[in-house]
Amino acid sequence: MGLKKKLGLGVSTAALGLSLIGGGTFAYFSDSAEANGTFSAGTLDLEAKPTTVIDLENIKPGDTFERPYKLKNNGSLDIAEIMMTTDYNVIDAENNNGSENFAEHIEVTFVWNDDKEHTSVYKETLDELKGMEPDVLGDEVLKAGDYDEMYVKFEFVDTGEDQNIFQGDAIEVEWTFEGMQGDGEEK
Repeated sequence: MGLKKKLGLGVSTAALGLSLIGGGTFAYFSDSAEANGTFSAGTLDLEAKPTTVIDLENIKPGDTFERPYKLKNNGSLDIAEIMMTTDYNVIDAENNNGSENFAEHIEVTFVWNDDKEHTSVYKETLDELKGMEPDVLGDEVLKAGDYDEMYVKFEFVDTGEDQNIFQGDAIEVEWTFEGMQGDGEEK
């Protein structure tokens, strides 16, 4: 065998050996595993009963009316705060109220969380409530699936003065309760 053939055969053998060594580095055991997860957001679902704030006729100065209100958490998350906003519209039957506001003569007293023996009392006129957003839970938390009951007393305040301008007048009242979640937690 000539030198050229021997040299060619050596180079071929070396190339074959290198390709087997290089190819062998990719031959190893392997395995794989998967991990799955789900993020599912909770819900806030606040229910207020009754849905009518109050519906009275023929009231006069000095009359008082007490009503219970139930706030229920139908959601899956606890509610840390329930902010209440008040809106109203005075209907001046005789168009004679001038600068007098009938809502300034309706006093509203809240007794919160009476069912949980919480005795905080809050008293404002309907007109004053319009500019406020009280937390009707106080320091309590409304747990998912639980309810809270508050009592509200309304009074047409008798000022001891002539209140004839309010005869036949009416006030349309709307309360909006907005439940808020608590702070986030480490899970």
